[in-house]
Amino acid sequence: MTLKDLANKFTNSLKAIYEEDEAQAIFLIALEQVTKYSRATYLLKKEELVTAENLNRLETILSMLVEGKPIQYITGETLFYGLPFKVDSSVLIPRPETEELVDWIISVFNYQFSVNSSFGKIVNLKSEIVNILDIGTGSGCIAISLKKNLPTVKVYALDIAEDSLVTARQNAILNEVEVDFIHDDILKPQYAVGNTQYDIIVSNPPYIKEDEKPAMHHNVLANEPHRALFVSNENPLIFYEAIADFALNSLRQNGLLFFEINEYLGQQTVNLLKDKGFINIELRKDMQGKDRMIRASYNT
Repeated sequence: MTLKDLANKFTNSLKAIYEEDEAQAIFLIALEQVTKYSRATYLLKKEELVTAENLNRLETILSMLVEGKPIQYITGETLFYGLPFKVDSSVLIPRPETEELVDWIISVFNYQFSVNSSFGKIVNLKSEIVNILDIGTGSGCIAISLKKNLPTVKVYALDIAEDSLVTARQNAILNEVEVDFIHDDILKPQYAVGNTQYDIIVSNPPYIKEDEKPAMHHNVLANEPHRALFVSNENPLIFYEAIADFALNSLRQNGLLFFEINEYLGQQTVNLLKDKGFINIELRKDMQGKDRMIRASYNT
């Protein structure tokens, strides 16, 4: 069997689960995992015969894919914001829209630094280090990507799940950055607010309502941790309210709060922040045109 034949087999076997383009992308990920062939190498060598060993390994991966297991959990790794991350069933697979959130934070930070705003003054005067807290860090993708791209800041990352923090710590080591990890429940925080004052707090908390489950991909429901995905229909903004309350007590003057949000709850989330006294609230769409991110500031 040639590599091209195997690619077609992947596409045909996965057509009930994935669109053709996505199935082809998954094949290329599996191929690189097993053979180290990049997409460019595959295009050059697609008529090459697959060795028996590699065929067996790739067909084993295909059988797991057909059962609905995501390719990232099969390979145990993924890319996020150009960086490698280990992933397993204790953490969500990072999404492209979360990369957009990270990019927004970096852009805002760099702009405010360049115009000598409060952030710029802090850094230029070296009176205080800029502190960033990521709440519900999971794999650590937000915190680690921010630290990698903003090396002068001090980054903290909080999560309720110790197994998620184990993975996040591994990812910090993998990406050669220092992040302070905190084991705590933001709904009932024991972490002393007064310990640190933050310039930026960011969170991508659980925000999918239970009644949205039927519209979700089966492989997400069957494999990814529900604790990181779902909230009740009755109180879907429970984490946003808790994090906003935490931020009121732990943001520095003119500090910023960033959220990834449920696309259907954008205005409700904006109203929650307004009611709590946040200002300069901006609701932003992702590349698919969905309300997906919010930025707000607070003056103490």
